[in-house]
Amino acid sequence: MDDRHGYCRLCRAQATWAIKASGRASVLEPYLQRVSCQQLFFANLQRPRNGGPPVGKQGRRVLKRPSEPAPPLRPTGWIQPPLFAASRDYRHFDRDRHADLANPDLIHARRVARALGEARGWSRWVASDVDRALVIVLSAHAEGESIRYSEIFPALRGRGLSVGRTAEVLDQMGLFADDRAPAVDRWLERKLNVVTPGIRGVVESWARTLLDGGPRSEPRARQTAWVYLNEIQPVLLEWSGRYDHLREVTREDVIAARGAAGGKQRESRIVALRSLFRHAKKNGQVFRNPTLRIRVPRQDGGIIQALPQADIDQAVVAATTPDIRLIMALAAVHAARPKMIRTMRLDDVDLGNRRITVGGHVRLLDDLTHRALLDWLDYRRTRWPNTANPYLLITQKTAVELGPAGRLWTTRATRNLTATLERLRVDRQLEEALTHGPDPLHLSLVFGIDEKTAIRYANSARALLEQTAEGGPAS
Repeated sequence: MDDRHGYCRLCRAQATWAIKASGRASVLEPYLQRVSCQQLFFANLQRPRNGGPPVGKQGRRVLKRPSEPAPPLRPTGWIQPPLFAASRDYRHFDRDRHADLANPDLIHARRVARALGEARGWSRWVASDVDRALVIVLSAHAEGESIRYSEIFPALRGRGLSVGRTAEVLDQMGLFADDRAPAVDRWLERKLNVVTPGIRGVVESWARTLLDGGPRSEPRARQTAWVYLNEIQPVLLEWSGRYDHLREVTREDVIAARGAAGGKQRESRIVALRSLFRHAKKNGQVFRNPTLRIRVPRQDGGIIQALPQADIDQAVVAATTPDIRLIMALAAVHAARPKMIRTMRLDDVDLGNRRITVGGHVRLLDDLTHRALLDWLDYRRTRWPNTANPYLLITQKTAVELGPAGRLWTTRATRNLTATLERLRVDRQLEEALTHGPDPLHLSLVFGIDEKTAIRYANSARALLEQTAEGGPAS
């Protein structure tokens, strides 16, 4: 601020430019009063005044004596924030020209990657790929900068390098910023992109409550949220063409949606709609619940049939490797679901006491499963001696990580067969009911299944035994 006018330098410069634009000389004060904003100003870009005596024919400027050097500035701990964030492009990296192996962040990242590789059991090829990726990303890295996922993904994926392992190293150093959109957001955008905004807001709130839980509700399984939304998506699209909000949906609309489906789908649709409107009514998004007192008779599913021996023999022939033999033994002997098989840990196997834990239920270890376990553990120890993965079944990809095997890898052997892993599991439980009698309590104790499921298996076994008795010895 100056003492003469009481305005800052930028305001006086703005008033001066306004006078020049008017084309005539004028007093500065009125223009200063009219200044309400300034243009964007960058330091050292304004043309300085040419002060001092004239030069050339009119005189000679006298050079000033060099003054004493200014004292060094003290650090204030404040950093000028960037004007905008510019993304870096690592796709044109050339190791011969751009690599800086003396960068402190790169040296530290190499130490972190070496320690992480020793803990995870990385092979020398995996460790070499991670080292190449770190050289690309951190050669020109400056202190305080963060590295975003969207910046490293094109460069590393184009060179066939692992983005996940590199991001894990950077995250341990505190340099990684994951700017990817959450998978839930992409999924909801794909499912609800053409739904009316008034309906979409309620449905999105309901889906997120199912996934994450709420103040007075526990989160549901992710598969449950997927099934619910997939079941009612056609209904929401049909309602979006007529209504702007769920408050306009009537009981007749719900009954019409129920009538448009049949069998098991009808029951699933009503259950999903009942959950949606219950959530909306609880949060004050609708005035009344149109799904009240709308019932659908539960489907009994019919009698469970046993697998023919030819289909079982075909599945046995497909078990040619140690991992597939163990997977089939767990499904056909211990009635383990595919998810239980791939998430089983090494601690669940007790070879000394010949016990195994399947889905939290401890069972005795039979000879067939015992031999399959020994063969698989020998193969695992020979194939991946340095792995730190705690899961029983691992693959070439998960051997250098800490997660379970994938669902498609677990079910790959019986995917095109009649005797799939799920059918083998069902046949094992039915065989237990046929052999030891249709007792639901016995089935619950042996396999740890729900009482309703045990009753269904017992009823199916009782019906099959009655059919056999009526047929006589010939059948």
